[in-house]
Amino acid sequence: MKPSEEYKNRLEARNKMVERYKRLDLVVGNMRLVTGVVFFGMAWLAVGPRVISGWWLLLPIAIFIVLVARHERIRALGRRTQRAAAFYERGLARIEDRWMSGAIAGGARASPIGRSHLETDRPYSEYNPSHPYAADLDIFGKGSLFELLSLARTRSGEGALAGWLLAPASPTEIAKRQDAIDELRNSLDLREDLAILGEDVRAAIHPEWMNRWGTRPRLLESRAARAVAPMLSFLMIASLVYYWGFYGSGWFVVAAFSFGGAFALHYRSRVREVTDSVADPVKDLQIFSLLLARLEKEQWKTQKLVELRAALNTQGRPPSKEIRKLVLMIEWLNSRLNPAFAAIGAPLLLWGTQFAFAIEQWRSQHGTAIGRWLDAIGELEALCSLSAYAYEHPDDPFPEIVESGTRVEGEDLRHPLLPAAQCVANTIRLDRDRQLLIISGSNMSGKSTLLRTVGVNAVLALAGAPVRAKHMRLSSLAIGATIRVMDSLQQGTSRFYAEIQRLRDIMELTKNMPVLFLLDEILHGTNSNDRAVGAEAVIRGLIDRGAIGLVTTHDLALTRLAESLAPRAANFHFEDHLENGRMVFDYRLHPGIVEKSNALALMRAVGLDV
Repeated sequence: MKPSEEYKNRLEARNKMVERYKRLDLVVGNMRLVTGVVFFGMAWLAVGPRVISGWWLLLPIAIFIVLVARHERIRALGRRTQRAAAFYERGLARIEDRWMSGAIAGGARASPIGRSHLETDRPYSEYNPSHPYAADLDIFGKGSLFELLSLARTRSGEGALAGWLLAPASPTEIAKRQDAIDELRNSLDLREDLAILGEDVRAAIHPEWMNRWGTRPRLLESRAARAVAPMLSFLMIASLVYYWGFYGSGWFVVAAFSFGGAFALHYRSRVREVTDSVADPVKDLQIFSLLLARLEKEQWKTQKLVELRAALNTQGRPPSKEIRKLVLMIEWLNSRLNPAFAAIGAPLLLWGTQFAFAIEQWRSQHGTAIGRWLDAIGELEALCSLSAYAYEHPDDPFPEIVESGTRVEGEDLRHPLLPAAQCVANTIRLDRDRQLLIISGSNMSGKSTLLRTVGVNAVLALAGAPVRAKHMRLSSLAIGATIRVMDSLQQGTSRFYAEIQRLRDIMELTKNMPVLFLLDEILHGTNSNDRAVGAEAVIRGLIDRGAIGLVTTHDLALTRLAESLAPRAANFHFEDHLENGRMVFDYRLHPGIVEKSNALALMRAVGLDV
């Protein structure tokens, strides 16, 4: 069955369930109302004319309590089913190329699988603005590759996927990811379960903070002190019972409370440090526990998934139950914030002190494993995101990764962010024998889009994902691009200066590994003579260092460089023609140099008198 048909069938089934839960919600709500009316009627009969015994009032009370519990259950199932329906709606939007039009838009904090953290907090897209290709190839941001791919519920998942898109993996790692994605491709139930776990909230566990929290030195180490705390609490309560119930000595009460108060005061600063550190992440840890519990049920075969599943194994109870235990301790700890309990119960029970000791004990046992669990969850979420892309695009193949040589060969390459109906395929080949393609052509003819198409497919390939092509073959490469280099008012840099800095960075990449460079209108921010000399020097330098790539240009003087570098370089171009007063482009790559320019025609087409 086609993915779109499967999604539509499941969406229809989930929508029917949503309507069923809505009807049940209405019925049970009315039953609660009727039960309330019956209660007040029976109360009048019992108190007024005394027709019935007051014990009969227990019956509507019991029924009402059962109905309240049932009502909450129905509402929770309804919300869960609505999230499942939204999951398939978004999947259909991606398949039908509606995902950038707002079909999957929504508040980032309101939807676990809508807009990503990167659109709000942007910890990756703005973490390194000088990254050699992230901005140029639309890796992050609205309408980006990350937005298309990510189904992650946790910051660890987003971080893992972002990291894979920002740097190439080794051929061995790519092969392991491809096998894992292929095994997960049809695990639709798993992806649905991960998407709808917990309430519709965004999990924002900070992996770095959790790692630091789990591995920092223990603040409350004394086992004896932990044993003394409940004894002192019992002593304080017993002194009060003895004083009020048996008319005992008040000095016993004073002594008991003095010991308890001194003990609490001695550990006060460390207890506060412990309790403050776990005050916020309860909901996030709940999501983490649910994700762990769901993934612990899976048994996989491929090496990557087996390794990640093994990382979740622990001696004794599974990680999901240990995290749940921590969540329960934090929730019990937070009950001290209730004003009534804080005034009386918490001091008597040394509530905060005892739970601080318990939390520190938990951390000493499992703190060092938190980082491993978070990393495993993150990689599994990243693999699930890429497996969803593979499932929704069954015609997209996995690329062949070669371990020797330097090459990028793509047959019928298309851009994954462009609607399929509007996308024109092109074929390119770069290797040691032909390292450079110089692409000439008119404005809007498709030169920059070709660079982005090659670059983004290379990013997908080197992350382990399928590519938008008939076939693709490439070696492990670093990628560098100057497609969207911008000036900066804050840093006081011009567009030209930012570009030459990026070119320097790309040149530096060649010292460590082979490079794929994508240079758009190279050095167009300076005069013609300096541009010609500088561009030729940069390109020759990259070629001499073994790099391969594409360069676009309006300056036909640069096309002569291909002749001097032949056969290591070749000229290609895009064509256009004027038809009924408007420019028409075929967006297909043709061999040779472009023979005409459309700049004046475009200016006249928009009404400029030239």
